[in-house]
Amino acid sequence: MPRRIVLHAGFHKTGTSTVQQFLRQNRMALMPALAIRLKGQMPELMHAARGYSTWGDPVTLAKVADRLDTLLASLPGMPRRTLVLSGEELSGHMPGRRHINDYSAAVDLAKLYTEVIGAHFPEAELAFYFTTRNPDTWRESAYWEHVKSASMTLDFEDYIDRYPNAADLQKTVDNVRAAIPNDVHSASVDDGDTITPLLDLCGVPSSLYSDLPRPKASNTRPPKDVLLELLAANRAYPDRAARKAAKQDILGKMQSK
Repeated sequence: MPRRIVLHAGFHKTGTSTVQQFLRQNRMALMPALAIRLKGQMPELMHAARGYSTWGDPVTLAKVADRLDTLLASLPGMPRRTLVLSGEELSGHMPGRRHINDYSAAVDLAKLYTEVIGAHFPEAELAFYFTTRNPDTWRESAYWEHVKSASMTLDFEDYIDRYPNAADLQKTVDNVRAAIPNDVHSASVDDGDTITPLLDLCGVPSSLYSDLPRPKASNTRPPKDVLLELLAANRAYPDRAARKAAKQDILGKMQSK
């Protein structure tokens, strides 16, 4: 049984990919203190959590519980170590997808995670960790991510008007904190370091990580002219396959420059 469990449960576009890259690259060096499960290692749970943020129904929430139960049951023994689960989809889809207005599903999901983990590991400490961002810069980053990775056709101003509460990440953190008995921590990517607060929360000695290389920011935004081409492709190709091919061609040309 882990001595402590930390859920890094969001949010999108707050440096989560950089945190996960650090954990992935330094898994062996951190192993004496930390057991790591990243979102690629728990796809069924990620899928179910996204589903709940879409539908918000008891059946889908029960599916999340079942997927988490299966994941926890599959874990090997890890006495005296901290288990960290890191995946922004633990809080559901990013607002703006599938008509999702905000991160309100994160509250229900956090309550469920608390119950399921508590039943599996009643003596382990459980804490939540959220990375956040200034609302204005988050809105811009989220909008262009929707343009690049989904089928967003709205202008930026219309996107803001349609999803006015999406960027209030700190409010979601506060709502989670009010809903569960566990410690809830957050750090802003605007402050420059979201890795150290997570490692400290996990109880990793600084001697294990102080000399480890920090990755450059990952999943960075393409240049503005490329983003505008992607937006034009979203508007020009209603067929999903054709749209995907056109956008891949645009991104491929960018990478070949």
